[in-house]
Amino acid sequence: MAERILLVEDDDKIRGIIRDYFTAKSEGQYEILEAATGEEGIRLAEEEKYDLVLLDIMLPGIDGFTICRKIRKLSDAPVLFLTARTREEDRLYGYEIGCDDYICKPFSFAELYAKVTAVLRRTNNSKEEDLICGPVSLNIKSLILKIDGAETELPPKEFEILSYLMQHKGWTVSRETLLSRIWGDYAYVETRVVDNHVKNLRKALGPAGKLIKTVIGRGYKITDPSDHA
Repeated sequence: MAERILLVEDDDKIRGIIRDYFTAKSEGQYEILEAATGEEGIRLAEEEKYDLVLLDIMLPGIDGFTICRKIRKLSDAPVLFLTARTREEDRLYGYEIGCDDYICKPFSFAELYAKVTAVLRRTNNSKEEDLICGPVSLNIKSLILKIDGAETELPPKEFEILSYLMQHKGWTVSRETLLSRIWGDYAYVETRVVDNHVKNLRKALGPAGKLIKTVIGRGYKITDPSDHA
């Protein structure tokens, strides 16, 4: 079955090249859903299923940041920004609201295709029932957590945080994303609540808690020692 990519880009030429390049290169593996405006992008995000989003920031009408925040309430699909905005504050803000990476214009279409393929491969691997990271094993179907083979219990929120981090192993997940995905409506919940739960999670995992890294100014990520061997 083809994997669906939602492409929100107002430049007709760029949109057409991406569509044609991905269609030809993947030999039908990728199906491109196109939107030329922010409003159309939100409509497709709400009505259609997709595996990854390529999202311009500077769009007519609703901007890409707004669309990303909306998508994060609907889906865990990876979001890659396509943008000419390269200021650090823009990039940091994008990560805070849940994007997975930036592709800066002008870009190589071959490199874009390679990055999309790598992100989708990583995402598909994370959907397996058994999530493994070093000595930590988590079965998302049975909700059983094991550390060095021994079953371990966690409070619900700590379990959900660990599960989300392991499903996005190697990625930096912002505090805002964790609040949105785990607490839902977090208007009255501060980001330090996430910090407290991560602190408790690390303690509960014992030595394995060191796998959860703090990315200063951005959030948290869990890394497998074998990835750096």
